[in-house]
Amino acid sequence: MHSSVSPDASSPASSPASSPAASRAYSRASAHPLAALGWDEDWAAEFAPHAEHGLLPGRVVRVDRGLCDVVTAAGTVRADTEFVVPHDPMKVVCTGDWVALDPEGADPRYVRTLLPRRTAFIRSTSSKRSEGQILAANVDHAVVAISLAVDLDLGRIERFLALAWESGAQPVVVLTKADLVPDPVVLAHLVQDVETSAPGVPVLPVRARDGEGVEELAALLGRGTSVLLGASGAGKSTLANALAGADLMAVQATRDLDGKGRHTTTTRNLLPLPGGGVLIDTPGLRGVGLWDAGGGVGQVFAEIEELARGCRFHDCAHDAEPGCAVRAAVDDGELAPRRLDSYRKLVRENQWIVAKSDARVRADIRQDWKRKKAEGRAAGDAKRGRGPWQPAPPR
Repeated sequence: MHSSVSPDASSPASSPASSPAASRAYSRASAHPLAALGWDEDWAAEFAPHAEHGLLPGRVVRVDRGLCDVVTAAGTVRADTEFVVPHDPMKVVCTGDWVALDPEGADPRYVRTLLPRRTAFIRSTSSKRSEGQILAANVDHAVVAISLAVDLDLGRIERFLALAWESGAQPVVVLTKADLVPDPVVLAHLVQDVETSAPGVPVLPVRARDGEGVEELAALLGRGTSVLLGASGAGKSTLANALAGADLMAVQATRDLDGKGRHTTTTRNLLPLPGGGVLIDTPGLRGVGLWDAGGGVGQVFAEIEELARGCRFHDCAHDAEPGCAVRAAVDDGELAPRRLDSYRKLVRENQWIVAKSDARVRADIRQDWKRKKAEGRAAGDAKRGRGPWQPAPPR
């Protein structure tokens, strides 16, 4: 379901700065008809060269088969995206993009270019080709919705958070359908489990239908742009409606057996929030593949990265190497084995996706495999009391 967005000049995108010059700049930006959607002085500076050619600024609120809905100062218009590098999956128009648009009267009307993105939430596609898919652009917060109707999958949460950190946005985990966990002690334990897997990330239980926790979440998101992510049946549409204060998104019931739902939201939409800011609602994600998210993985597993600095070898795989500080922490009970297993899995996956598009990385990985294989043979020979110059005994 698509909801049109009307600019509201009365809602500033952020609070004014303290200096006089910054205050004047803020006043100009907040007076702009697109200020409610995040327009500011920096966007105006980026757009200035395009304004000289008579183009108009706008923000993409929905994309559908080569066409997009763009909010401009005059309202929402439909535009063609043909001229925006259609063959590059990383440069296609996406919900949240700021664009330069043909002026009024052009028929057909085209998006001529994208303004440089500040942040982008990208996952790998399910195809065998090495491609990324941009789910949302220019977001300040990545809200990961996790349903309490089913058992927590901490590994999936860590995967979402790795992509969120890598995007440049601040992640937030929302535990939806908290009304299904009436025992406050049990709910507190679930929150603690997620917090342990999400260092530095706010974790909020929310009862969206009752409104409990919604105000706290809205205050946390502020007046920027937030993207709402999660699997089908996670309660994203219900949460989006609660934040927007209106039934803008259709809602379907989930199955009682496994808590799964159908794709209520089939396109990405940008919704205005009553307290200021906007929310990008996305379809339910079946797969969440990493896309060059090494930095994000490191932030999700910050404690492991810190421990790894004490390993004897700088390229320690934290498996069977001598002097491994990470394995020592597991043996001492300081680090949960599940966390280490999840970390290894995401590191391997990220290396694999990067190697698919980078020949140098592929060569480094092959060289690393050869080195470790040789080390394994040498260790086996040492255990058998045989030097590397001695041939293996005949069988």
